[in-house]
Amino acid sequence: MEKKIISVVTGASGFVGSHLVDKLLNEGHLVKCILRSTSSKRWLEGKNVEIVDCGLFDKEPLKKVLVDADYVFHIAGVVKAKTEEGYFKGNVETTKVLLEVLDEVNPNIKRFVVASSQTACGPSLNGVPCNEETPEHPITTYGRSKVEQEKLVKSYKGKILFTIVRPTAVYGERDTEIYLVFKTYKAGLFSLIGFDEKKLNLIHVQDLVDGIYLSAISEKAKDQIYFLASEEIYTWPVVGKAIEKAMGKKAITVRLPHFLVYTVAAFAEFFSMFSSKPATFNLEKARDFVQKNWTCDVSKAKRDFGFAQKVSLEEGIKRTIDWYREMKWL
Repeated sequence: MEKKIISVVTGASGFVGSHLVDKLLNEGHLVKCILRSTSSKRWLEGKNVEIVDCGLFDKEPLKKVLVDADYVFHIAGVVKAKTEEGYFKGNVETTKVLLEVLDEVNPNIKRFVVASSQTACGPSLNGVPCNEETPEHPITTYGRSKVEQEKLVKSYKGKILFTIVRPTAVYGERDTEIYLVFKTYKAGLFSLIGFDEKKLNLIHVQDLVDGIYLSAISEKAKDQIYFLASEEIYTWPVVGKAIEKAMGKKAITVRLPHFLVYTVAAFAEFFSMFSSKPATFNLEKARDFVQKNWTCDVSKAKRDFGFAQKVSLEEGIKRTIDWYREMKWL
């Protein structure tokens, strides 16, 4: 009997991670999910996966789960933290432990795939979409932590085969971040940041996990970095139109001046000082929001492993809204 391909996924209980688990199961992989016992298993219930209860700093249990892995998909990461140390611990230190363990027990792994972010590169310079040759110029602590994560992975070149993917903003079923845009729209409001035209790429989660999978199995993608995003570039009013069509209702469009965005962020950050949790919206997030262009070019991924945007903006938004309604989120 043919041996099943073993894929290990970190962050498997999250939005992107759980969709990647679905993709790997569909491809016939035996999937092991590294999760803490406190993690929600909501999107994994009833699925044929092995749950491994351990943290990403627990070397001994990690050795047992990684020793026979064919692929490791490192999706877990920290997107919100109160301190710089929190970002670097969650994004760089965890990656370091995984690499050290792989180097010790399974250096011949087929691929170590790491989910980075466009924020590692930074916003588009002079309106030119970022590509893999664009010098890194992150504008937030999160972005800087992802650059350091990438550098660490690249330092293992020649020891462990890796592929780094940099998704742009991701939306789709199970998402809780961009969900807030839909929730606000349902309440009758669509906010645009600033008075200039802002451009961005988005990617539906289905296209993203397809791209991650293709990058893992591609020979050309060994030791490479790729942007994964929509092939189309959008403006926020275009996104608003797609939401309007899927919702079947109009909302009032309000333009928020940049100073107001920063003011709201400053208040949110101030009040988070009295909470154990970091602010969802903070000054660094505001800096992200006011950028004119968050665009990138996916030509390299198209060329090397046939990546393509299959889910259009209209279809993706309709699918997402239908799912939110079904789940009674909207």
